[in-house]
This record gives sequence, C-alpha cells and structure tokens, in this order.
Amino acid sequence: MNFNIAVLDGDGIGPEICAGAIKVLEKIADKYGHTFDFTHLPIGGAAIDECGTPLPEKTIQGCMAGDSVLLGAVGGYKWDSLPVDIRPEKGLLGIRKAMGLYSNIRPAKLWKSLANSSPLKYELVKNGVEIIIVRELTGGIYFGERRHATENGVEYAEDTEKYSVPEIERITKIACELALKRSKKLVSVDKANVLESSRLWRRTVHGYCEKHYPEIEVRDVLVDNMAMQIVKDPSQFDVVVTSNLFGDILSDEAAQVTGSIGMLASSSLGETKRGLYEPIHGSAPDIAGKDIANPVATILAAAMMLRDSFELQKEYQAIENAIQAVLDGNYRTADIMEEGKIKVGCKKMAQLIADAI
Repeated sequence: MNFNIAVLDGDGIGPEICAGAIKVLEKIADKYGHTFDFTHLPIGGAAIDECGTPLPEKTIQGCMAGDSVLLGAVGGYKWDSLPVDIRPEKGLLGIRKAMGLYSNIRPAKLWKSLANSSPLKYELVKNGVEIIIVRELTGGIYFGERRHATENGVEYAEDTEKYSVPEIERITKIACELALKRSKKLVSVDKANVLESSRLWRRTVHGYCEKHYPEIEVRDVLVDNMAMQIVKDPSQFDVVVTSNLFGDILSDEAAQVTGSIGMLASSSLGETKRGLYEPIHGSAPDIAGKDIANPVATILAAAMMLRDSFELQKEYQAIENAIQAVLDGNYRTADIMEEGKIKVGCKKMAQLIADAI
C-alpha cells in the first residue's frame, strides 16, 4: 500500500525525533511491502524564519493533500519575544483548525520495563499501565460564552460549558472505534451528579453506543473519582472518553503516572482518517542538535498513525513489540536512564527499534 505523509519537523529537537520515526517507518515499509512518501513542510519557528508566518499556506495545502501528518514540536527561546498572534504555537493551533480535528487521543503508557520510573508504588504498576484518554478538543467550557463584568459593585466572571448531541456523538464514535481494537471496554467520565451538560453527555454516550456499538461495554465514572482512581489503581482503565476540560486535566495526571513524557505520543482526529500525530513533549531547545533527545514518543505517534489512520494494526503492533524488546535489552536515552542500563542517543535508539522490527 502507498501512503503520503506530511512531516512537520518544527523546531528544537523536532527534526531529530522525526528523523527517528521516519527510520522506523521505512523499516516497516520494507518488511510489510508498503511505500511511505514523506513531504517535509515548515511550521512554527522554522516557518517564521523561512516564510514570516508560523503556518504558511503551502503547509496547510500539503497537509490536506497527504494521508496523514507527523509533527515534531514547535517553539523555542528564539521566538519568545514575538507578539502572541504570530508565535510558533499558533502554527499548531492553526493546522488543527485547518484539518478539522476535534478529538485528542493521549495514551499514557507505562512500559513494564520502566515501572521503577513511575511515582506510584511499584506494586501498583509492576505489570505496566496504559490509559488512552480520548478528549473532545473543540467544544465545552474552553469554547463557550464568557463574560467579565461588574454587577452591584461586585466584579465577576463566568464561562459556559456547552455541548450538543452531535459533538458528543462524534467523539464517542472515535473512542468506540479505538475500543474495538483493544478491550471493547469504554469508560465515560463526566460530572452528571451536578452538571446538566454532563447529564446530556452521559445519556448521549450510552444511547450512541447502544445503537452503533452494542459490543462495547460502557462504564461511567465521575471526574473526581476518576482523578482518585488514576493514582490508586491505574491498571483498571483502558479507553476513556471525556470532555475538553476534564480531558485536559486527566490526561496530564495520567501522563505523570508513566514517569517520563519522552515516551508519550498523541493524536488529533476529525471526520476523516487524516490525523495529526505528535509527541506530547515540547521542542526542548536546550538539547537540540546534541543527539540526546528521546525519539520513542514520536515513533509511537507514527505507530498510532499506522493503526488509526491507515488501519495497519499488525504494523502498529510490530513497532510496539520492537520498543519493548529494546527496553528489555536495557537500552535507555538520558531521560529514562537508570543505574546499570546502557545509555544511547536519539539516533541509536531509533536504529535499535528499527533493527528490532
């Protein structure tokens, strides 16, 4: 099969970690008989330097013409003094909007080999953990009506949490499609005991699943209890779907359970199979060009692309197995280094993973 992938290397360590992911994808292509064509396009600070804008039109057009998009990272000290509306981060927000992406998928995976890296007790995470949070990205309180005013001499501010049935149904569909590839179990997080928007959320999630995905088991968890359970027994969760606000908070909490953001990938999806895949960490300009960045998050993002955009489940699993084999072989980048392990750089880690496929 042939696939066209737009690569947005971005800034800082972006080019290095994208190069590592491409190395692994090329090995997948060779082993499984695929062809991946990579088109490199500017975004963020690099695009500002080259084109005067963080998101050039040629980047938007290139992403829309591709089958999916792989992103490194954007931002850096060099552009911190620029006005907010032309900062590198605007490029990331802009490409998400241009591609119509309304869901953010954040797997928080703690590999069994790295259990000691977690801040939780070893007994809780010794067998590894993977929580995949599917967060609604374009609705809810972040995009609702807001007001800042004074009434009877008292200053106040208010923000509105608003969701429609179609918004809830489309994010539920993405979560269900992901759950079908895994345990066929879905946790829906809300605050239905207090919020009217959450009561609609709960009712809609159940109604949609019963009609379209009856094989999926749905369980409701209140957001405060979910926050507690993630640190009490994270292994009980698999795929989780929730609103913009709750997902923003819970995905960061779940990420902390893993011990290193250098191992965590994410994706943003919309109506089509074309998605945006990226690591959750930043551009780390202080270590750029030193060959010490961890490429695993970006490699995992590329693996998610194979699974969720290209329907290549076997190839996705091959990358996960290769990463596990390299970790079991005691190889570590600087951010996950432990006593007695073998320290390697960005290029070497990517090569080891490619060789293990």
